[in-house]
Amino acid sequence: MSAEENRVYLIDDDREMRNATEQWLELSGFAVRSFGDALSALDHLQDGLDGIVISDIRMPKMDGMTFLSRLKGIDANVPVVLITAHGDVQMAVEAMRQGAYDFIEKPFEPERLLEVVQRACDKFRLVMENRALRRQLSESAGPEQRLLGNSTVMRRLREEIRDLADTDAPVLILGETGTGKEVVARCLHEFGSRRGGRYVAVNCGAIPENMYESELFGHERGSFTGADRQRIGRFEYANGGVLFLDEIGSMPLALQVKVLRALQEREIVRIGNNEPKPLDIRLVCATNKDLNAECEAGRFRHDLYYRINVVELRIPPLRERTEDIPLLFDYFSVQAAAAYKRPEVPLQDAGIGLLMSHEWPGNVRELKNIAERYVLSSLPPQQRLARIFNQPGSVLEQGGRKSLQERMRDHERMLLEQALSRHHGDVQAVMDELDLPRRTLNEKMTRYNLERKKYC
Repeated sequence: MSAEENRVYLIDDDREMRNATEQWLELSGFAVRSFGDALSALDHLQDGLDGIVISDIRMPKMDGMTFLSRLKGIDANVPVVLITAHGDVQMAVEAMRQGAYDFIEKPFEPERLLEVVQRACDKFRLVMENRALRRQLSESAGPEQRLLGNSTVMRRLREEIRDLADTDAPVLILGETGTGKEVVARCLHEFGSRRGGRYVAVNCGAIPENMYESELFGHERGSFTGADRQRIGRFEYANGGVLFLDEIGSMPLALQVKVLRALQEREIVRIGNNEPKPLDIRLVCATNKDLNAECEAGRFRHDLYYRINVVELRIPPLRERTEDIPLLFDYFSVQAAAAYKRPEVPLQDAGIGLLMSHEWPGNVRELKNIAERYVLSSLPPQQRLARIFNQPGSVLEQGGRKSLQERMRDHERMLLEQALSRHHGDVQAVMDELDLPRRTLNEKMTRYNLERKKYC
């Protein structure tokens, strides 16, 4: 990684300490710009920050706490690392509650400094990637606007949608609840050749069985008790556009025969009418069920399954693309902050650990809910996710009551959990990412009671 990607601004009024720290960081591959006081640094950084900040706390003219506050006014997401004497530890902990990234006690080992600075640079790089993606989304006119994520599976899904959008091939979308099946269906409509037609969505699990035929095919006035006016069914209403049948696995067998006939004949007949109406639609279906198993159990017709499943798109659950979680959380929290007129609150490192270790049974829908609750919470930022996930004893809330050594152990455990989660328990990949020998990794996993199978 180039020094330009590891830019550091160093502020310390002790010239010898400043020069020694600057030299050590530069020898380690960082691009360093140093200042003897906070006011000089602010003059330089007023137009924006392109790197992390390391600052002493006790300085003349402006102390580190005030400097931190001013920096957060320029860029709330920039990582600020504080250098503190032993007597200032409580002050440094309070600074972390106000948004500082971390602190280092004097005298410190160079390796400790490098560890914290590298983590802060990694965090800042993630912030910049998220900002770049936001700009890309605002300028994009494709599926990237709707289907967020840099993971391989999401990039492949967007490619498949682009390939299929201009065709009329029936598509079956598979995915667990909350993964975004309707988002994919809308993308097929909005970026396809039928974008000028209607997009009509039907939730097959929400229609009473005695209303199915009327809902899908329509009826004439007086065709049954209560039919006091003519009704256009969803199939007919979608003519020229896209019909999306969500949760099609919930459709009663008796209706499956009629739907199959309508698709085969490309026409429908309203209840109470003998005149067929031509049908010109693109059909997109979705289900969270295994339709093969439903067919074998006699709950879904094989012939209808083959008719709707010309092309199959699978949306991965969130636990299979954990690398997208911080990006999605950032996106949803920014949206929530704008919607509820609340300030944007940067995510703490320990909060990322909680997000990455969660199972996400509700997938993206659950993540969006958590992001909204995070923004609306009145608790200090480092306590919000711990309370939401009902983990009040986590490192987020205990940070101010733990020793530096305990905090370092907590952070090491969190990094290991994140790496194991990202690589789905692939020990070799974790060793490569963290540059750890196998024996060392095994010892640390044993120490922190981390079981590989939990992440597979």
